[in-house]
Amino acid sequence: MAINYVPLDKEKHKDIKVAPRNSFQFAGNTHLAAASIKEFAQLASCMPIVFIKDPNSERHHTVAMLGMEQNQNLFLDGEKWQAPHVPMNILRYPFDVRPDGDKLGLYIDENSDQLTDDGQALFTEAGEPTEVLKNRQQFLADLANSEMMTQRFVAKLTELELMDPFQIRLTYADGKQRNVTGMMSINEKKLLELPEEQVLELHKAGFIGAIYAVMLSLGQLNRLVDLSSKTDNPIQSMQMTSAAQAEQQGQPQQQDA
Repeated sequence: MAINYVPLDKEKHKDIKVAPRNSFQFAGNTHLAAASIKEFAQLASCMPIVFIKDPNSERHHTVAMLGMEQNQNLFLDGEKWQAPHVPMNILRYPFDVRPDGDKLGLYIDENSDQLTDDGQALFTEAGEPTEVLKNRQQFLADLANSEMMTQRFVAKLTELELMDPFQIRLTYADGKQRNVTGMMSINEKKLLELPEEQVLELHKAGFIGAIYAVMLSLGQLNRLVDLSSKTDNPIQSMQMTSAAQAEQQGQPQQQDA
């Protein structure tokens, strides 16, 4: 059923109940999840963080890679999440924070399977938010603040031209090969060549830790290869190269992330 986000209304949704977070089946076809700077350290311990560019807005976004192919979430095994951390943008579902006039409003997916008769109430009989809803509201406020800081982080990296494209060459168990493109990461050489005043500016903004978390997270590409062993066509080997190197080697660019 198609997602249908609508503003949460205490009159219209007074009887609505939400199931506890015990299933992530709704994210089964999600191969990329938006990643915010507040969770970079945790994400980097279990999944790759990369930058992608929106072709419409020309803006860059940070995402966690959940799979090597579109509509494939390797971290989901049935209803069980196979990692110690779940991206906040998955945990927030079935809620979202979206512009509502001149402020941000709380929205809910009316078609979500997580709305159940035996779930947790969002409003009291008096129409006041329950503790469940208050906790969700605080979580979403923290996520919104983290996403704003993430936008500043990405803008600064773009300004300093620290991001470079790279691609992944995959070989599958059946012998087929495929390139995954459309991703960017931080060029460490460019980072080390920055003038001291710019490094200090990054440090004072709280961005240095985030930069190294992103770079270190690429080591988790091997985890995706390992997780693919449970699929019908496991990944046998993986090679990561810069886009410039790939072009020099004449590798075709076949698929965006």
